[in-house]
Amino acid sequence: MICTAEIVYLYRMRAPDHLNALRAFEAAARHLSFALAAEELSVTPAAVGQLVRRLEDVLGVELFHRFQAGPARLVLTEAAKAALPDLRAGFGHLSAAMDWLHSARERRTLAVTVPSAFADKWLLHRLEGFGRVRPDYALRIDTRTGLADFAAEAIDVGIRYGAGVWPGLTARYLARDRFFPVCSPALLEGQHPLAAPEGLRRHQLIHDTSMGSVAEFPTWRDWHARAGLPVVESERGLHVDDSAAALRMAMAGNGVALGRSMLVAEDLAEGRLVSPFGPALDCSLAYYVVCRSGDADDPAIAAFRDWVLEEAGSDGHSAAGAARSRPAS
Repeated sequence: MICTAEIVYLYRMRAPDHLNALRAFEAAARHLSFALAAEELSVTPAAVGQLVRRLEDVLGVELFHRFQAGPARLVLTEAAKAALPDLRAGFGHLSAAMDWLHSARERRTLAVTVPSAFADKWLLHRLEGFGRVRPDYALRIDTRTGLADFAAEAIDVGIRYGAGVWPGLTARYLARDRFFPVCSPALLEGQHPLAAPEGLRRHQLIHDTSMGSVAEFPTWRDWHARAGLPVVESERGLHVDDSAAALRMAMAGNGVALGRSMLVAEDLAEGRLVSPFGPALDCSLAYYVVCRSGDADDPAIAAFRDWVLEEAGSDGHSAAGAARSRPAS
């Protein structure tokens, strides 16, 4: 019988000729007719017969029984019957590979730079949705620390947090955070249940220092002043240079963090975090979708930008949505 290894050998030795012969054999075996196989392959029946005979000569195996009398018809040999399933599966894999390569040629890869905490807490788990609505684009996500250089690097589009002005970039407003205490539900119980702002003195404060050099970024000091608590009590606790890590510590019950509404929305909804009390602080900084100034009308960049804006709007993270979802002041 013809084994898969022999078919691979044929392909490697003279790929174009033997692939054509294998295709002719498969079509003839399916139709049990050289004429119908020829019609499918857009060649003559004689060409199909010649390809099949050449394949038999190379393999040293008969693929069809030849009858000297009676009506002309094709009958598969046992060896041919045994080889056909693997052969058809092989053609199926080849067809799938060609389809994938063809679609890959048509897909554009979009390089996206995103703050790591925003990617972790908001963007990454949504990207499957972008793939469903825009399968013609592939995304490469960059979550490095620091700002990517759009002018010098192969970056197409990004999400940045700040005042909305970056030289050489066009910025489109996405959403704004509000800042309020968040903690594990476990801290609402136990020996020192967290029920009012005054109770914070019995719990560790978790400071997000990822934007410590930016004066507009709210801190525990700002929150204590707004809540009417002694500002001197706001400096104690643990300082973490990563917004997502600070929230993970709060979820683990290791203290109380100053949560950012866009980053904690899912954790609040699923009960991993709670907001025990207000007030909530506004912030002049916001998230923006950015790209090079000359690329704002690029179809791929516009597709990603519009999708992100729609996602933020559907989550209620517009300015109006933030006002509706704010914790009690």
